[in-house]
Amino acid sequence: MKKLKHEAELLKEALKQGMEYAETRGVAEFEATDSAALKIEYVYRLLVHDKLIQPLAKGQENQPKMKHKLASWMAKKLPKGDPLL
Repeated sequence: MKKLKHEAELLKEALKQGMEYAETRGVAEFEATDSAALKIEYVYRLLVHDKLIQPLAKGQENQPKMKHKLASWMAKKLPKGDPLL
């Protein structure tokens, strides 16, 4: 797993867009008191369910790998020349 250049910022943007996606679909409502770990896992599982990202291998689903997967997803969605790339 190769670390992305701006992985933390990409993850933050991925969570923001993933949460907006979930709320727009009407499948989730996030609270300010929800932990980051909960949000990461929910957004990851929703994107896998909707086939927007490939799932991690069985037994490999842990927080660091979910974070990386979400950051990679965001990196692919950004336009070329974006400062986060």
